[in-house]
Amino acid sequence: MIKSLLARWRQGYRTVPFPSEEIKPLDRFRGRPYLDPGLCPENCRICVEACPTGAIQPIGNHFQIDLGRCLFCPDCQEACPAGAVKYSGDYRLAASRREDLFVREAEVQLAGALEKKRKKLFGRSLKLRQVSAGGCNGCEADINVLQTIVFDLGRFGIQFVASPRHADGLLVTGPVTGNMSLALRKTYDAVPTPKFVIAVGACAISGGPYIGQAEVQNGVNSELPVDLFIPGCPPHPLTILDGLLRLLGRLESRPNP
Repeated sequence: MIKSLLARWRQGYRTVPFPSEEIKPLDRFRGRPYLDPGLCPENCRICVEACPTGAIQPIGNHFQIDLGRCLFCPDCQEACPAGAVKYSGDYRLAASRREDLFVREAEVQLAGALEKKRKKLFGRSLKLRQVSAGGCNGCEADINVLQTIVFDLGRFGIQFVASPRHADGLLVTGPVTGNMSLALRKTYDAVPTPKFVIAVGACAISGGPYIGQAEVQNGVNSELPVDLFIPGCPPHPLTILDGLLRLLGRLESRPNP
């Protein structure tokens, strides 16, 4: 017993101080991508052709990136001969509306808080039922990380529950396969109102690498109304945590990047 106490004392305090202090992910974390149109060669579409999910889309003489489709892979950056595609390293990606995930250059509209009624209900205590609707377990793994001592999701009053009848909302991962479509709908119907839905990861937002395939529904939004979109493949735990706290109005005072 004494040895266990000494070992714990030597470990010290391991929970990250987020959100009271800004946390920087590892250097290899790519974060939000952006395009510098000033560097793009005329009539160049190399990055568009290199993107495996069609996340880079031409808009007139410019381009936009759909963060909901983006896998945050380096294919576009490596293919661009002018270095116009870059990754900012910014983990703040969550948005309240699907259209806010379409970004040009460095602009971004981060998620806002729930409306007053639901914020009053869920702002201090939030119970979520996680549904893996055909995911690869990447997003699910990073969601589990939030419950470790490093992030300690419970200190914000956010917990995962086993039954949708005990939940305030759903947190969904995966592209919503045909076999999971009915199960997802039934789970949503079992959650008491008022309720909300959070789509985590490129698969849950747009279908991810499976977009357009007959076996998937191209994301949660085709089945249920979504209140929060958290991009990534998979999203960094800080990205998920940042999105959840913005949904609850805990980060309203922080300016958007």
